Amino acid sequence: MSKKILIVDDEKVINNLIRSYVEKQGYTALSAFSAKEALEIVKREDPDLIILDIMLPDMNGVDVCLEIRKNNEAPILFLSCKTEEVTKIVALSVGGDDYITKPFLPGELVARIKAHLRRRNSIENKSVDTDEKIFEFSGLTVNAQTREVLVNETPVSLTAKEFDVLMLLINSPKRIFSAEQIFEQVWKTSATASDSRTVMVYISTIRKKIERSPNSPKYILNIRRVGYKFNHHLL
Repeated sequence: MSKKILIVDDEKVINNLIRSYVEKQGYTALSAFSAKEALEIVKREDPDLIILDIMLPDMNGVDVCLEIRKNNEAPILFLSCKTEEVTKIVALSVGGDDYITKPFLPGELVARIKAHLRRRNSIENKSVDTDEKIFEFSGLTVNAQTREVLVNETPVSLTAKEFDVLMLLINSPKRIFSAEQIFEQVWKTSATASDSRTVMVYISTIRKKIERSPNSPKYILNIRRVGYKFNHHLL
């Protein structure tokens, strides 16, 4: 059965254009032109991936994402003509997995769709390991198998991509990763200049969720002009 992609955009020209890209790749395309219609389709069809415009006539895309995330973990790719960093941060922090600005290249959109679907399929098909790999640090516990994160014994909700970024750093605590390397290893596709900004947004969001003082991080450290690393002194 082909993967189902839900396209949520009130501009029919854009919606139909994306639909044609999706169907050429062999996916089943579902179209919604309003937030209400999108939420109904999500509930009825349980799509494998959602492309969500941030500006809809009846509800903001951010609010739609929050509603979807109550019962659905499908990757959500935001589409927007807004390039402001704060908009991107908000979109990713509420559960979005990616953010693409309009106008976009068809090849880039298709590549990102494939990368997110591969990642989700990998997670769903991963065999269950009876010996759970649990990382414990001062005030932070991360279960690699169940993908649970505790901060001072309190559960913290990370999106799939946020967790993947965190685990990449934890698994190689002495290694410094550039933003481009993080993007390529987590998103499984080549990085562009804008993708470095995406990683910066993710790091910022993760810090807000796990760090006591995000501006003075304890776990994820900045290495000036190089990239990021996990604080291996906590191991």
